[in-house]
Amino acid sequence: MLKRSVAFFVVLALVLTGFAMSATPTAAQDEERWVGADDLPTNALECPGEAPATPDPNVEVPPYNGGQATNPPDLKGQPITLIDVPKLIGIGYFAATTKGQAEAAEELGNVTVTTDGPTEGDIVQQIEFIDRYVTQGVDGILFASNDPVAISPVLRDALAQGIHVIGYDANSEPDAREWFINQAEFNGIAKAMMDSVVSEIGPEGSFAIVTSSFTAPNQSRWVSEMWAYTQKCYPDLKFLETVESQEDQQLAFQQTQSLINKYGADMDAVLGLSSVAFPGAADAVQQASLCSPDDAEEGVAAPSPEEAIAIVGISTPNNMKPFVNNGCVENVVLWNPVDLGYAAVYAMRAVVDGELTPESTSLMAGRLGELKVVNGSEILLGLPFVYTDQNINDFDF
Repeated sequence: MLKRSVAFFVVLALVLTGFAMSATPTAAQDEERWVGADDLPTNALECPGEAPATPDPNVEVPPYNGGQATNPPDLKGQPITLIDVPKLIGIGYFAATTKGQAEAAEELGNVTVTTDGPTEGDIVQQIEFIDRYVTQGVDGILFASNDPVAISPVLRDALAQGIHVIGYDANSEPDAREWFINQAEFNGIAKAMMDSVVSEIGPEGSFAIVTSSFTAPNQSRWVSEMWAYTQKCYPDLKFLETVESQEDQQLAFQQTQSLINKYGADMDAVLGLSSVAFPGAADAVQQASLCSPDDAEEGVAAPSPEEAIAIVGISTPNNMKPFVNNGCVENVVLWNPVDLGYAAVYAMRAVVDGELTPESTSLMAGRLGELKVVNGSEILLGLPFVYTDQNINDFDF
């Protein structure tokens, strides 16, 4: 199995500085997409070794395409009460976004924010939670959606009642919220993931994907952009299939076991596309003693290079520390979810105060500084962070 080189991290850093690219569809869109992908236009970034494309100065910035709260009360500078309804509660990722929200609220001094939501990634339950708080009355709603279409009607209802709405992590339809805090643009994450896979298994290897659900908007966007980038840069890379884990780590473990049993040595890598899918997949590979031969634990028989399975994905440091520290996983690509929640609260305060408007091109977000507006009504958090055995133990979320 090929090992990931230092060059990958250099490429990753260079790639992710060029997120804000125009959404020009690629020729690959005429091909059949991988299971789990959405049908939106894709924009594959440059292949390794290619110079980054220069943005066309004549291309107009997309106009604001978000919704607007109807006759909201004037609460400029006054205390406001927010409810945060993420995909689910009780997992490390959304505990981290909640932590960031609390940090922002404390800094601002005039914001109260509470997180509440389902204990499983169920869109029906999530809608019920939001509807309940719309009825009770709050000044603003923060959300990370389980389904971008299904969640939109209840968010539009909140806007119609004068309640401000801001999304983060996983979007709704644009007109159902005012702004969306985008943790990282999808084509940049896609490039980083597929370059990472190829650095471990080569450009002719095979892989399967363990996602959360086929309707989760961020995962389905990643799959689409990964597909487009692979068609362009790694046409001989073999996609096997995508399976769902429903934001359930045990199910991700079981699904990965099934993939191992189904494909055996014909599967070179597994990609985990959520904070619980990645550790579940890594655990299954580890328990099957199929980590890289160089990374096998002392006293455990190492697999042959042909049998070993690389595990690549996105998750939180605490979920992945055991696998990174024992060498089964080499790195974890992620943004900082604490910063994501923090930025969402600053955006809400700025909207309420009239400082973030459809004409805005940036947001001043406390310790994060100035964040850019992209894609009409999205605010880009910034570059993802790579956690390795050199730094992962410095983080606790």
